[in-house]
Amino acid sequence: MYSINPVFCNLQRFLARTWQKSVNLVLPPQCKSCRTRLADLGLCAACWRELGFIEAPLCDRLGIPFDYDPGDGIISAAALAYPPAYARARAVVRYDDVARALVHRFKYKDGLDAAPLLSAMMKRSGRDLFEGCDIIVPVPLYRSRLWLRRYNQAAVLAIEIARSTGLDYEPQLLDRVRKTKSQVGLNASQRRRNVSGAFSINESAFERVSGKRVLLIDDVITTGATIEACSKALLRGGAETVNVLAFARVVDPLKQPI
Repeated sequence: MYSINPVFCNLQRFLARTWQKSVNLVLPPQCKSCRTRLADLGLCAACWRELGFIEAPLCDRLGIPFDYDPGDGIISAAALAYPPAYARARAVVRYDDVARALVHRFKYKDGLDAAPLLSAMMKRSGRDLFEGCDIIVPVPLYRSRLWLRRYNQAAVLAIEIARSTGLDYEPQLLDRVRKTKSQVGLNASQRRRNVSGAFSINESAFERVSGKRVLLIDDVITTGATIEACSKALLRGGAETVNVLAFARVVDPLKQPI
């Protein structure tokens, strides 16, 4: 099982803080979304106000917001029509303009300095999912895409959350065994076909997932096809339950394509 050495973590955090202070002397902090100069790290007031936070009332399964409060534990029509393999999913914000800018920079432009901010927000929104969780697993990238991008954004978020919660982090438990084309521009059914059979449990990891309650981490939930495929692979591998936590989610795919 993968464990995080606390001494190494403390040293890494000290070095990261020292490095950040040195950088700030030369390059003042900027808003993680619009790049406006700031006095400290984070988001500017304008971008913060524009974030569409997802809050109760929510569908208990999908985590999508209701327009009215139907009561605790109620699930949406979408969850009734197509029950997901995972137990519950939660996200911090709607995938709107500010969230899109945040994620795009973090994901494609080496914006790793946003990871502490995004993961802290995820930790707050997903606090109900941590109770009873055994292991944290990131949605994996295919090896060629990982090589090109140099890091897996879901893994970066997952390790930040694992460090702050003390939960076990399993970065190599779930494999992306088939290269898929980009999900950008695909509709829901195309996305499901694209990721069908793309994930499996690492052959050496069955003992580590059997009977475990898994928290699956991703950056964005669009139609849910990727997290559904990952959840099915984890459950086939013997996981007891799978919950999902992401930074952003598309609430209406027809209005907010990704």
